[in-house]
Amino acid sequence: MEALTTISGWIWDPLAYFALAVGAFFTFVTKGVQFRRLPDMISQLRHSKSGEGGLSSFQTLALTMSSRVGVGSIAGVATAIAMGGPGSLLWMVITGLLGSTCAYAEAVLAQVYKRHLHDEDRGGMPYYIRFGLKLPWLAMIVALTAMLGYGFVFPGIQANNIASSAELAFGLPTWGTGLIVTGLLALVIIGGTKRIVHVAQAVVPFMAIGYLLTALVVICFNLERVPEALSVIVLSGLGIDQVFGGIVGYAVAWGVRRAVFASATGFGEGTFSAAAARASHPGKQGVIQAFSIYIDLLLICMATGLMIVITGRYHVVDSVGGGFIVDNVPGVVAGPNFVQEAIDTSLTGWGSVFVAVAVLLFAFTSQVFFYYVATTNLVFILGERRNRLLENILKAGALAISFFGAVVSADAMWAAGDIGYGLLAWLNMISVLLLTPVVWKVVKDYDRQRRAGVDPTFDPEALGIQGAEWWKTAIETGALDRIKQG
Repeated sequence: MEALTTISGWIWDPLAYFALAVGAFFTFVTKGVQFRRLPDMISQLRHSKSGEGGLSSFQTLALTMSSRVGVGSIAGVATAIAMGGPGSLLWMVITGLLGSTCAYAEAVLAQVYKRHLHDEDRGGMPYYIRFGLKLPWLAMIVALTAMLGYGFVFPGIQANNIASSAELAFGLPTWGTGLIVTGLLALVIIGGTKRIVHVAQAVVPFMAIGYLLTALVVICFNLERVPEALSVIVLSGLGIDQVFGGIVGYAVAWGVRRAVFASATGFGEGTFSAAAARASHPGKQGVIQAFSIYIDLLLICMATGLMIVITGRYHVVDSVGGGFIVDNVPGVVAGPNFVQEAIDTSLTGWGSVFVAVAVLLFAFTSQVFFYYVATTNLVFILGERRNRLLENILKAGALAISFFGAVVSADAMWAAGDIGYGLLAWLNMISVLLLTPVVWKVVKDYDRQRRAGVDPTFDPEALGIQGAEWWKTAIETGALDRIKQG
C-alpha cells in the first residue's frame, strides 16, 4: 500500500495543474469556444438525432454525464472544503470554465478519428492516438490499460461506495447490496449498447434534476445566508477572507484537484461516448462535451458546495498548525457526511437516505458507462474481428468486480486504480496537445461555416486532415447528407 500510494502521488500531484494548464491553453487556441458557442450547445441538444449505428447528442451527453456526475460530485466537493476551505469552490468553478475546452478538444478528435465497427460508431483515446498520431503501439497500450481498468478495477470502487452508503443509511449488509447491484448491472450490460444508452438517458436526467431540486430546497430554507456564503467563497478563494485567507494556497490546490477528479477533465473518459454521436461536424460534439463540464462542475458540484457552506455543516483542517480552523461538525468525517448534515438542517432525517440514493444512482450509472468504455477498447484491440470468449470474459469480469468491490476494503483498489487512471490521463492530455493543429483546423472550419450562415459539414480532405476514414465514407455514401437532414 505504501508503494502504491507513493507512486500514485508522483502521478497525481502535478496532474491537476497540468490539466488546468491544458484547459487554459485550449481556451486561448479556440478563442474561448466554451463561451462563444454556448447557444450552439443548446441548439445541438435540441436538433440532433440518432441513426445508422450512431447516437444523438442528447444520448451521448447522458452517457458522458453518467460518468462525470459521480461520487466525486459529493465526496470530492466536501473534501475540497475540508482541506482548502470554502474558497476551493471558487477554484472548482475556474477549473470548470477553463477545463471545458480540454473536453471540447478531445471530443473533436474522437469524432474526427472514429470508426464504424460491428454496426456501431466507436472511437476515443486509442483511436486518435492510432490514426491521428500514427502510434499504433501506444494506442494498443492505452486500449489494454483502459479495458482492464474500466472493465476489472474501477467498477469495484463505485460498488464499494454504493455498499458503504447503503449500510450506513439502511443497515444493509455489504454482500446483500453487492448482489443487488451486480444483478442490476447484469440486466443492463447483457442488453448491449442500446440498453446501456437507454438506461443512461432515462436515469441521468432524473438523478441530476432530483439532486438539484433537493439542493434548491435546502438553499431556499437558508436563502438569507446565500449572499454571505457567496462572499466567503469568493474572498477565501482570492485570499482576502479574515478566517480562510491564509490558506488560499490550499484552496487553489484542492479546488483544482477535486474539480479535475470530479469531472475527469482531459482524462479522455468522455471521448468514447463523444465518438458515438451522429453529427455533421466534429465541432458540434465538441460543444456538447464542453457543456457536460458545465453541468457537472457549475451545477451539481456547486449545488453540493453551496448546501454545505450556507448551512455551515463543515470543518476546515489547519494543515500548518494542526487541528481545525473551524470545526462546525465535531467528529464528522469529511465526505458525504457533510452533505447529510447539511440536508438534515432543513429536512430532518432525510440526509442519510438522500445521500445513499444519490450515491447509488451516481455510482451505478458510472459502472454502466465504465463497461461501455471497456467494450469500446476491446473493439479497438480486436478490430473487425469478433471474439465471443473475450467479450464474455469482459462481462463476467465487470460483474465479478462489482460484487467483490462491494464487500472488501477499497483502499488497495483505489491506489491501484489511481495509478492506471492517472497514467491514462497523462497519455491522453499529451496526445491531445500533440494534435492541436487538427483541433485548430476544426475550430476554424466550424467558425467559418457558422459565419457564412450554413449548417457546418466536415470534409477532412479539404482541411488536409489524414486518417479520418469514417468521414470520407460518409461523404461518399451520402450518409453525411442524411445526418444533416435528420
